[in-house]
Amino acid sequence: MASPTAKLAGVSEEPVEVVEDPEETEEEHDHLDPEMAARRAAAMSFIRRYGDPVLKSRATPVDRFDDSLRTQVARMGAIMNDALGVGLAAPQVGLSQRLLVYRVGHEAPLIALVNPELEWSSDDGEEAEEGCLSIPGVGVDVDRPVHVRVRARDEFGEDRLVEASGLEARVIQHEMDHLNGVLILDRTTRDQRKQAIRTIRDREREEAEQAA
Repeated sequence: MASPTAKLAGVSEEPVEVVEDPEETEEEHDHLDPEMAARRAAAMSFIRRYGDPVLKSRATPVDRFDDSLRTQVARMGAIMNDALGVGLAAPQVGLSQRLLVYRVGHEAPLIALVNPELEWSSDDGEEAEEGCLSIPGVGVDVDRPVHVRVRARDEFGEDRLVEASGLEARVIQHEMDHLNGVLILDRTTRDQRKQAIRTIRDREREEAEQAA
């Protein structure tokens, strides 16, 4: 997931694939040092883009908690970090698995949620701008509950219960949407969706022209 614009507790008002790091902006991405820019570009090459069928499909539950799963968690965490994201779901790297990872804050640990289920969400919601690593350069307003409780397993198969608020809750909900084939464009207004799709098409044309 990329960063929200609405003011969340302890978060700046700068835009954040889902969520990108809330402390980074698109302008800052354009001024990364060459090594970091190269790492980000390499990471983004692994991420499936809008239009890929895997992003609109419901992911399959994970039934094996082995070294392969733990390797995948570490790989997704590395891709997310290098892409300057705060969350990443398995379908975004082409895997139909109900698996997501996130890290809210540079010093926070990487959290993996396997087969997550939403147990409860608050009635009070908040609208904020969200971006998505699978839809780079696009931000739309999304209204989500401020507080959630999610039950899942970790990468070792142990039960994990997460009670989250603010940005953490938003990131988890954004990534859980990916597991159900739901994108931020499905959560926003019709006008913002139309504008976002125009932006996507314009960018695709520019990339095609540059590649020609």
